[in-house]
Amino acid sequence: MAETDFKSIIKLDSELNQIQDLDLLLERILLEARKVVRADAGSIYVIEKEEDESQNLVDKLKVKYAQNDTLTKGLPPGQKLIYSVFSLDMNEKTIAGYCALTRRLVNVPDVYNISSDEPYSYSTAYDKISGYKTVSNLAIPLQTAEGKLLGVIQIINSKDKEGNAVPFSKDDEFLITHFATNAALALQKAYVTRAMILRMIKMSELRDPKETGTHVNRVAGYAVEIYDRWAYRHNIPEAEKDRFKDTLKIASMLHDVGKVAISDVILKKPAKFTPEEYRIMQHHTLYGAQLFEDPQSPIDEIAQDVALNHHENWDGSGYPGWVDPVTEKVLKQGSEGKPLGKAEEEIPLTGRIVALADVYDALCSRRVYKEPWSEAEVLAEIKELSGTKFDPEIIDIFFEILPSIKQIRSLYPEPGAA
Repeated sequence: MAETDFKSIIKLDSELNQIQDLDLLLERILLEARKVVRADAGSIYVIEKEEDESQNLVDKLKVKYAQNDTLTKGLPPGQKLIYSVFSLDMNEKTIAGYCALTRRLVNVPDVYNISSDEPYSYSTAYDKISGYKTVSNLAIPLQTAEGKLLGVIQIINSKDKEGNAVPFSKDDEFLITHFATNAALALQKAYVTRAMILRMIKMSELRDPKETGTHVNRVAGYAVEIYDRWAYRHNIPEAEKDRFKDTLKIASMLHDVGKVAISDVILKKPAKFTPEEYRIMQHHTLYGAQLFEDPQSPIDEIAQDVALNHHENWDGSGYPGWVDPVTEKVLKQGSEGKPLGKAEEEIPLTGRIVALADVYDALCSRRVYKEPWSEAEVLAEIKELSGTKFDPEIIDIFFEILPSIKQIRSLYPEPGAA
């Protein structure tokens, strides 16, 4: 085992602790775990409660991210691998399930030749579907110092210098165990951050039934995927892109936090607003921005931009327009004495991205006043609004990455959805 392996892991510990968003951290942990032991592919699972056949809540392993270098090489440049979202029981039947159940590392040299003495097996159906052959498999539990299980990393096919799949070594086991211990610490911190954000969202949800945890997770997920492709198009350096994604993800979740200042009579009205009610509702953008009027971090700055601008329209017809969010003083006035709307690139990129993410999710979702639109209706409407409500480039990107957008919807379904 080379000394550089340990040095790289120590450096990684610091980098992982700087990532604040849970989802981005999970994706990075999987990527770096694979690099540590030269693995071609892998998945990361987290513990989530789901209903069993008796409608009791039980712990399950839910896949959050999957990566495969070999399959990704066959995709167009910038395209991401699309994988099935599924859950596993925490029992002895699967490698990941057994790892979670026993809290022990599991190293399988060849999944097609597992000893009959082992309780777990490997379903070759996954390989047949993907056209990719799994050979070596290493699963490691992610657990805190207090013994709480957070999830499982499962990595596949260690590669030798010639690119052949080989078994994971004892040195690999040692390195990945050290890595997983420190990754779990970073994850624990990210869970605390996510919980704090979701508590703020819960305040909004108590006031506005539309503002659910799943809705804000989806909107933030869409926003990050859209920005990721925008950054690829605009040759944004990888480190800068990753930092901005981390900030944008959290800020996007707070896009409608200003609704806590809007009356229940308006928020919960199951019908169309009157002109006066609509004018009052529009103030949620200003109220949200006011929460971040004394920014202490990049998250505060981006959160203010998002809250203030996510209802501005590309053609200048949106709101609140050119208004100081703190004093509410009109900065630019239109011919009718109303604030002039921001248009085109006067609207910050974050506002243009979240505008589309928010509308897409609202159209796809059931509300007290409407049923969800069909996918065809939603996509037709979004395409129709390119150049008027939405930035045309953002619309182009949205359709380029539509498979990734749909995958996020499957990661964060509405409670009770099939």
